[in-house]
Amino acid sequence: MWTRLYALIVKELLAVLRDPKGRAILIGPPIVQLLVFSYAATLEVRNVDVMILNRDSGHWGQELIQRIDGSPTFRNIEIAASQAEVQVAIDNQTVIAAVEISPDFSRNIEAGTPADLQIVLDGRRSNASQIVAGYLSQIGSTLAAETPAGKRAGAGMVSSVPRNWFNTNLTYQWFMVPNLIASIALLIGLIVTALSIARERELGTFDQLMVSPLRMHEILIGKLIPPMMIGLFHITVYILAAVFLFEVPLRGSLFLLYGSAIFYLGSVAGLGLFISALSMTQQQAILGAFLFMVPAMLLSGFATPIENMPGWLQPITLINPLRYFLVIVKGVFLKDIPLSEVVNQTIPLALIAAVTLTAAAWLFRQRME
Repeated sequence: MWTRLYALIVKELLAVLRDPKGRAILIGPPIVQLLVFSYAATLEVRNVDVMILNRDSGHWGQELIQRIDGSPTFRNIEIAASQAEVQVAIDNQTVIAAVEISPDFSRNIEAGTPADLQIVLDGRRSNASQIVAGYLSQIGSTLAAETPAGKRAGAGMVSSVPRNWFNTNLTYQWFMVPNLIASIALLIGLIVTALSIARERELGTFDQLMVSPLRMHEILIGKLIPPMMIGLFHITVYILAAVFLFEVPLRGSLFLLYGSAIFYLGSVAGLGLFISALSMTQQQAILGAFLFMVPAMLLSGFATPIENMPGWLQPITLINPLRYFLVIVKGVFLKDIPLSEVVNQTIPLALIAAVTLTAAAWLFRQRME
């Protein structure tokens, strides 16, 4: 059996790696995606343009403008002469926000009464505009606390100092790169596995495989191991890049990470084999893989928390292997999660692998009859 398995594994690796274009696809795009997503796919808002309509002639209005201009978040500060200019700038998306300072802004601050500050946002970019509004509100609050009235009021107030656990400086690469370790492994493992049986059918070698001395479980194992080996290679490359290129701290155990990665790649390969067993051509296999992969990314907690999703949608995420491995990867890198938590997240991966591999084997038998 071991000789037959070895021959099938070598055959599968040669089928994937002997083509120079195939090797380039397996190595090049994941590296490009690592660099692009790590630097470009960020929810942070930087280098934005804002407009200011200053109707106040006092000191505090100018102080507010200088503080906004000195913030690293904002790139260009345009001064408007009228509300019509503000409307045109927002309509044409020249700026994402406009700040209107009321005529009695400085007088109210000196008197210790509430001062009006209006912020007009471009609602077409809802997420970015809300973040910019938070930045502007924080600048205004800081200014208010430093005025004479603010200092007098602040003497009897309780101050709060936020502390961010596991990512003190809120470095976005610390969040994105561990997520990419899991998501790119899903992409590569699913595509390589989904194409395996479909490629055999297109080349006419599937029937030869079925009449070979290989048993059904040997065929499944032989189709399962090569994608897992390729997936482990990509995970290793991404871990090295995360630690040495992006300086993401690795606080947990690599042994736990790789142990759970085997079950994760097994569940991904099982899904790929199931898709491949349903497909007659490589085109159908690729479409089937993307049909699963896009919802899997959206329902994994990669970009939005699962708790924020509708109640009827959250149970569907239980069959998504990416959901569980994301918890493990981020936990091992940033939190040093214990063995018990890794096991709790690995058990569903093992169940998904068992169910999908069983379904793929059943489909193979049905096709042989």
